Amino acid sequence: MCGIAGWIDLHGDLTGQHPIVKSMADTLISRGPDSEGIWASPHAAFAHRRLIVVDPECGTQPMLRKHAGDTYVMVYNGELYNTEELRRELQGRGHSFRGTSDTEVLLASYIEWGEACLEKLNGIYAFAIWAEKKQTFFLARDRLGVKPLFYTRSGSSFLFGSEIKALLAHPLVKPELRTEGLAEIFALGPARTPGVGVFHNIHELLPGTYLLLNRHGFQTRQYWTLESKPHADDLETTISNIRDLFEDSVIRQLVADVPVCTLLSGGLDSSAISAFAAQAYREKGGEPLHTFSVDYVDNDRHFRVNEFQPNADAPWVKQVSSFLGTTHHDIYFDTPHLIDSLQTALHARDLPGMTDIDGSLFLFCGEIKKQATVALSGECADEVFGGYPWFHRQEALSATTFPWARNLKEKTKFFSGELLAQVEPERYVTERYQQALDEVPRLPGEEPADARIREIFYLNLTRWMPTLLDRKDRMSMAVGLEVRVPFCDHRLVEYMWNVPWSMKTSGQREKGILRQALKGVLPDDVLARRKSPYPKTHNPSYLDAVRNRVLSILDDSNSPLLPFVDVKAIREFAASDLSAVHMPWFGQLMNVPQFFAYLAQIDSWMREYRVTIK
Repeated sequence: MCGIAGWIDLHGDLTGQHPIVKSMADTLISRGPDSEGIWASPHAAFAHRRLIVVDPECGTQPMLRKHAGDTYVMVYNGELYNTEELRRELQGRGHSFRGTSDTEVLLASYIEWGEACLEKLNGIYAFAIWAEKKQTFFLARDRLGVKPLFYTRSGSSFLFGSEIKALLAHPLVKPELRTEGLAEIFALGPARTPGVGVFHNIHELLPGTYLLLNRHGFQTRQYWTLESKPHADDLETTISNIRDLFEDSVIRQLVADVPVCTLLSGGLDSSAISAFAAQAYREKGGEPLHTFSVDYVDNDRHFRVNEFQPNADAPWVKQVSSFLGTTHHDIYFDTPHLIDSLQTALHARDLPGMTDIDGSLFLFCGEIKKQATVALSGECADEVFGGYPWFHRQEALSATTFPWARNLKEKTKFFSGELLAQVEPERYVTERYQQALDEVPRLPGEEPADARIREIFYLNLTRWMPTLLDRKDRMSMAVGLEVRVPFCDHRLVEYMWNVPWSMKTSGQREKGILRQALKGVLPDDVLARRKSPYPKTHNPSYLDAVRNRVLSILDDSNSPLLPFVDVKAIREFAASDLSAVHMPWFGQLMNVPQFFAYLAQIDSWMREYRVTIK
């Protein structure tokens, strides 16, 4: 994995602009700590920061290749998991390769097939290619948006980067918010509308989309989308196909020239990945698979069962690691670590995020990085197989908003009258919700209940999952750790999209069909374990710390947060007994402590990024 950035100007001259391009690249050092590369011509300049995972010698970027009288230049962030199949096909078409990197294969694929190469790729990627003679620019992002990619235009200049901070490093780009940006932060946040970069005139290239820029103009095109059609396979065949697709995805994603590990919570998803990875390691011989889990100091004392977290991870982690024969590492953090990580996590994401849920992941990845460079993680299984509570509860299914944001009023009652009047949070969220529903690929003749479940799956895959993928990418790449997500293999996602709900819940269980596909792979009690989300701290000292931080912010007359909140309401809330207050205002993990932490992050973000409101 890496960080990429660049500047295209077909009507200007970029000669001598090396310092600006380098400053864009410098913001991405953590994504690519191993090396830097910059290439420039009069109308295009590319920068690359590299994290070496495959072929240290021949994977250097920007990568240049001459073909048919033109020079092609590429910067690339990602991994291809079908590199060898593509390499053989390209060799049969006359291409030759210096090394074993997927970078060479990707560039040759574009040269051979143009934008149609995207249909052949299995992987996670964001890449840019410039053709010097034709003066054309091509930008593309993987089907599900695992790898980030942002862009902006100013006059004749087009700028792109792996992260927003790379764009903000350019003097043409200002950290400016308008009404839409405020609504994204205060009404939708920490989620974000696909394509919206929050800052004015900063855009996200949508998943499954490519962009073309030449002297004739600028256009984006969607090259992949979910397709709804009847599911033809019976239950037995479906179970077999799921197991084959998933196992193949895990095995493909183990390929690396650096140490690889897995994240293990003892839940169904991470245990399944670890099981197939451990088996592959045993077949190779040598050192066993290393697995990592995260927990918090005194969580064993303070953990309380609730509707979202039915049990603690620690006993399950120990059982699964022992069953699989992995070398396991338990990582623990305390409240001071989580408080310190709020600022670091904010900078990694460039936006207020999931507070300590982000920060603890950042710290966790930092510990993993000491022993591995690549990790496999279980994100996206619940979106693909229907594991979240809101797939199974009537109040969520019948809600007329995003099921993870049904408690919007819990948050907005602390906003100032001026903010409420400007952004109209309920109207904004309703419009974004309807926009998502309008995109759903419908199946003609589908029963209303099944059509609603299809809507919920679409909302999860395109509106909820990106929040978690953003989190995983930014927190891991902030320490130079590459995290791969086998459940996001597009073949598995496409297949599961059309599996009927009655099959998905086979055995009357959430993710029932996945549990059946994993029979014999994991112990029966692990297969039967109820879903438990990413662990968070239950230590009351964390609530005390973030509450006090917000109160100190409210005491600061220069705080940029003040115009947007009802100071009196927050003070009264903070002074009340919060020990038994349950206020899940975003998803399963964002509750009272995370509300205070989110406000603190907004304040820090507006200060650090020097945000202006227009």
